[in-house]
Amino acid sequence: MDAKPLAGGPLAGGHLLSAISTSIVGILHEHYGRGPMRAKTYVLDDIIVVVMRGSGFTPLEQTIMDSGEPDRVIAMREDFQRVMAHRYEQKIEELTGRSVLAFLSQAHVEPDITMEIFFVDGPLEGFGAFEITEPETDGSLAATSGESLGPPRGGGSRPPGGG
Repeated sequence: MDAKPLAGGPLAGGHLLSAISTSIVGILHEHYGRGPMRAKTYVLDDIIVVVMRGSGFTPLEQTIMDSGEPDRVIAMREDFQRVMAHRYEQKIEELTGRSVLAFLSQAHVEPDITMEIFFVDGPLEGFGAFEITEPETDGSLAATSGESLGPPRGGGSRPPGGG
């Protein structure tokens, strides 16, 4: 379901996902000189993942790749992502109304994929999760579900949807 923002309210559903993808790609394009061919954003509870594919390589990166040193290209891209972290975090906070607690970035050369992962200070409405919590006495794990991943409620399990 593609939830729309309430009048004057925060973005939700597909509108939020689209805004995150578009914003991160825009920041990359502005500061890196190019952006990915495709970007897709996933939200699960309090985690936001932006997957970008097909950024292509700058002439400098291609020269380094051709010299047989793709690890240097990965290191350079990771350095760039660290420099850009604050801009990304500000944009995520602006779009979600949540504070970013942690930001992780991973670059891969073949295939050309970059992932930006944000952990925010609370669940985003409409995006749930399934959580495994503390062990039962028989060694199995208790299962919980819901949109909030708060502290476990005892050692038992709850059926999906609460209960």
